[in-house]
Amino acid sequence: MKKTSVNRLVAASLVTALSLGLAACQSNKKGDTASQKENHFTVATVRWQDWGKDFLKGFVAEAEKKAKVDVDWKIYLNSDWADQKAVLMAGGKLPDAFLGSISFSDSDLSVFKNRFIPLEDLIDKHMPNLSKIMKKDPNMRAIVTDPDGHIYSLPKREPRSPKVANQLYINKKWLDNLGLDMPKTYEDLVAVSKAFRDKDANGNGNVSDEIPFENGGVDPILTYALPFGTVISPGESGKYWTVNDKKEITFTPTADYYKEGLKWVHDQYKEKLIDQEIFTQDSSQAEAKRQNNGDAIVGISAGWTADALFGKHAAEYVPMPPITGPDGKAYVHADGSGYGRNELMITDQAKDPGKILAFFDQFYTEDATIQTFYGSFDKATKKNDDGTYTVLEAPDGEQDIFAWVNSLRSFGPKYAPDDFNKKVTLPKGAGDGLKLEAQKVVEDAAQPAFPNVMFTQEELNRLSVISVDIMSFIQTKQAHWVTEGGIDKEWDEYLASLDKMGLKEYKSIHQAAYDRYLKNEKK
Repeated sequence: MKKTSVNRLVAASLVTALSLGLAACQSNKKGDTASQKENHFTVATVRWQDWGKDFLKGFVAEAEKKAKVDVDWKIYLNSDWADQKAVLMAGGKLPDAFLGSISFSDSDLSVFKNRFIPLEDLIDKHMPNLSKIMKKDPNMRAIVTDPDGHIYSLPKREPRSPKVANQLYINKKWLDNLGLDMPKTYEDLVAVSKAFRDKDANGNGNVSDEIPFENGGVDPILTYALPFGTVISPGESGKYWTVNDKKEITFTPTADYYKEGLKWVHDQYKEKLIDQEIFTQDSSQAEAKRQNNGDAIVGISAGWTADALFGKHAAEYVPMPPITGPDGKAYVHADGSGYGRNELMITDQAKDPGKILAFFDQFYTEDATIQTFYGSFDKATKKNDDGTYTVLEAPDGEQDIFAWVNSLRSFGPKYAPDDFNKKVTLPKGAGDGLKLEAQKVVEDAAQPAFPNVMFTQEELNRLSVISVDIMSFIQTKQAHWVTEGGIDKEWDEYLASLDKMGLKEYKSIHQAAYDRYLKNEKK
């Protein structure tokens, strides 16, 4: 799921958008005069779907009672939030606070910065739990410190955060059918893929219906080229940026290992070891192949879990170990660190921001974190006598959906320290437990991810101009080199073209943002 970034403050749309907003916004309303009560405040949040209000029961309700506050929750649906956000920010009346990074992106906050108040002094005064965490874990302060030095939102660190996001899965049944070992090197991968192509791997009598490698949603080319080190980082702004142990950043599409990786991918594409429609089909067409109505026809693909990728064929697939490349090393995409920002923002209309922050400081405990991520005690989770936690199995088997219905899940203030996940027992056959089990074979090869850095408004303005041409050119050349070849001959001209598009400035902006991030870590 991705956040929706919107910039549609067009006056002509405001009347229509307002009517939509009034109809679609749900409110946990407690009387027209409630805003006059001393301990009353309004918090707006956005939900992916209309999952009801059970997420406000249990822990959240108990936290309100403990803090002696009366929270009026305004619940918006993500499908309508674009227009509603435009209306709210263009109008004069705002809620006291917005909860969840789904509500405002970095660029949104940069545009509307004057509508939100700085929080750093208030955090020190009213949030002892978060203040203690920030001193112990500098990342929690670094990730929310704006380039202007202020803090406008509260941070999070999610539990269970996998070290690896999307990983490769291989059809184990096909390997067994053909008497093949699990590939370990890039040469092994080619040999196995050729066997998938040439032999009746799925055993249906048709030797030409197998597709050795298929798109799974994550960048298919750089995932296939991973033996050459073409790792990507989570998030669009940092996708092609990598950082090494020396804190040096590299833009992958200009690196020599990228060139060598694409040369190798072209060789495999030419051999028809990669779906020949990988650049022309849409995601639904790729999914139809992975989840073919008849026999399984895909040998290898990348995604979150096998069931999400292959549907009814999931039982045939297992996680593929990291493949070593020419340098003898293996590389896997990392999923970041679980840190995030924009999880609570206080507006300039809040009459008592300190009281609001004091209420949400309760969310920065381990008991709170397990409940705001998976669901409240006795409903979705259990606290054991030894201080550990158990995530209960969902009644209907839909573990992820059950968590979203009964908690804030990925949104809102929370903090899971380094040893937290060791205290949590998850159902192994579904949801987060299934993913954590799958990543065990590859997690040691996960590379450091580029952090979730913050840009100034000026930097965002420049990136919006520069990145369009750069990204479009990179994608066009990548498709050309994979399908047609010629990267060696065209490489120098390619780099020169990127320079003309502003690559030097593009790099300097990311370097400056990364340097600020490191500086804020030390505060």
